[in-house]
Amino acid sequence: MKKTRTRFAPSPTGYMHIGNLRTALYEYLIAKSQGGDFLLRIEDTDQERYVEGALDVVFNTLKATGIDYDEGPGKEGDCGPYIQSQRRDIYKKYAEILVEKGAAYYCFCTKERLDSLKTSDEALGTGFNYDRHCRDLPKDVVAANLAMGLPYVIRQKMPLEGTTTFTDAVYGDITVENKTLDDQVLLKSDGLPTYNFANVVDDHLMGITHVVRGNEYLSSTPKYNLLYEAFGWEIPVYVHCAPIMKDEHHKLSKRNGDASFFDLIDKGYLPEAILNYICLLGWSPSGNEEFFTLPELEKAFTISGISKSPAIFDIDKLTWMNGEYIRRMDPAKFAELARPYIERVFPEKLPDDKIARICGLVQTRVSTLAEIPSKIAFFAALPDYSNELYCHKKMKTDEEISLKSLVLVRDALKKSPEIAENFTSPAIYEFLCALAAENGLKNSQILWPVRTALSGVEATPGGATDLAEILGYDETIRRVEDGIARLSGRSSGEQPATPCENAANCVYAPFCQGK
Repeated sequence: MKKTRTRFAPSPTGYMHIGNLRTALYEYLIAKSQGGDFLLRIEDTDQERYVEGALDVVFNTLKATGIDYDEGPGKEGDCGPYIQSQRRDIYKKYAEILVEKGAAYYCFCTKERLDSLKTSDEALGTGFNYDRHCRDLPKDVVAANLAMGLPYVIRQKMPLEGTTTFTDAVYGDITVENKTLDDQVLLKSDGLPTYNFANVVDDHLMGITHVVRGNEYLSSTPKYNLLYEAFGWEIPVYVHCAPIMKDEHHKLSKRNGDASFFDLIDKGYLPEAILNYICLLGWSPSGNEEFFTLPELEKAFTISGISKSPAIFDIDKLTWMNGEYIRRMDPAKFAELARPYIERVFPEKLPDDKIARICGLVQTRVSTLAEIPSKIAFFAALPDYSNELYCHKKMKTDEEISLKSLVLVRDALKKSPEIAENFTSPAIYEFLCALAAENGLKNSQILWPVRTALSGVEATPGGATDLAEILGYDETIRRVEDGIARLSGRSSGEQPATPCENAANCVYAPFCQGK
């Protein structure tokens, strides 16, 4: 049997959107699931749409996702070059062969004439179709025009009657009436091929056995097949895929600014999660498993699992899946990925052990890496917060109990050099629980006020003692004192009058102790 060979053939005209990446992934998986080769070919014949840096986006995306090509730019095989603009002479040769076979012809129509035809067709409300003006020019006229150096294109000579049928691996047999097919341009006046012609020539010369593309190309496929038949070449297996939609009515499109692969990376999504998710946008595994590594997909992927129905890109589903990937990740790997996000919060370089402790708190509490800075911002700077945070019905705390608890904690910490030397979460927890018992308080009536004073936010990654360990002994005391000041109605650092003028009636007097 012929070895399976597929190709990803992007045009360097912009960023790598999700649909492009899914095509590359399916091409790759078809090849690898059948023990074949995956090629990368750059289709840059449309020089007017070339975007500087777009090639780097293609290479970097494939590298980031682990989609490794066997042949292509930088990995030259026997079928190179793999950049179409470097294959100009090849296309001219094969276009002229078609002319000799009577399957194509020289067209000398000027731009002005073609523009006039387009204007007429638009006035009639019909799509533009070339009127085949040059299709049957006598050979001596063609020769004379060529001898004079008149500009020309080479057009495909479509059959005017009958039908063309082809088989698609997803959609089955499709038949098209030949009279609906336009005599498309194969070779442009600048000597470069059109997209359709270059695809056919390159796919044959590179031994491509399976072609994956969007179902918007279904109507063009008969044109491809007529070229294959004119050359006497074997037709590849076609795999047309339904589009990825942003909603029920709109396709994802780079022209509309929809998210590219690197847009999602910048938002904190993991390459492996993105790849896993987009594979499921149009393909169903045989079982109920949703999570696949790339090697697992190479074993599980089948063309029969590709759906005819469009798939909607659900950012919430991707976010959920990404969160699962984060939670299942090796802690050391997570710390490596999280470090840049943590360093955005802290102006000073943190030691590895503190990075590890912070990662231990946030790994199970974020769905994207980009959420990390907002989760830990309070570590770097205590925000201005309302005293209402100290009031929690379930924790049985209010401002009065919270002030009492914070004063107890501050004084106990200052009087205990032992805890200062062993300021770890387990030791702090034991210390605070003992303090609560000694003063007839529930653990929550100590821990909740401390957590609030240390963070100044409603929700934190970790409890009071986790935060205290990361902040350290001195900063913990400073923030507890700030909380006391807030609850006492003073600015942080401001000292009350001495002696307290309201000591006789103040409910906080027993805990203030003149401080």
